[in-house]
Amino acid sequence: MKEGLEEFRDYILQGIADAVHGATLEILRGDEMVLNVPAKDIANVLLFLRDDLRCQYKILTDICGVDFLDREARFEVVYNLLSIKYNNRLRVKINVAEGELVATATSIFSAAGWYEREVWDMYGVYFSGHADLRRILTDYGFDGHPQRKDFPLTGYVEVRYDEEKKRVVYEPVKLAQEYRTFDFESPWEGTDYVSEQVREARKGGAK
Repeated sequence: MKEGLEEFRDYILQGIADAVHGATLEILRGDEMVLNVPAKDIANVLLFLRDDLRCQYKILTDICGVDFLDREARFEVVYNLLSIKYNNRLRVKINVAEGELVATATSIFSAAGWYEREVWDMYGVYFSGHADLRRILTDYGFDGHPQRKDFPLTGYVEVRYDEEKKRVVYEPVKLAQEYRTFDFESPWEGTDYVSEQVREARKGGAK
């Protein structure tokens, strides 16, 4: 099985060699294959993997993003492909720098439309040529990209329904920790914010 995979790996690298320079294909944990290619060549690679008779990766099961904050090309976009004919999976990875454009895969795999929108929404990776690249999981007025490693855990704004205005309003985040009363004698310390009234009630009960 491994010898067959190594032969298949060499076949793929040879097949994309004319259009892609610097590609690597690793075999991990038995039959798991990971193909690393330059971001500028992703469309050519996906097209080859879909149409070549020995590959036939006809299904794009997912596109996801990863943020490596310490890298120069901090983002990694991962394409997960499936060949039903050969019962084989392949993971294709590209490294993308901040602000770098990635060619959309929607003309190759129609399923890429929503996946690319999710990567854009969560990480801010822009897919050029996408016909409808807008947020898909967060609100339209959302600020930032929440899966980035440098995105604040609290976010930038909080949302609530205002009874007086009769609508949803956005306000800057207010951290309750700034006004927290620390009660070090309480067994619940660290699990909740203890209001002044509750603290006084506990003192009264202790007497």
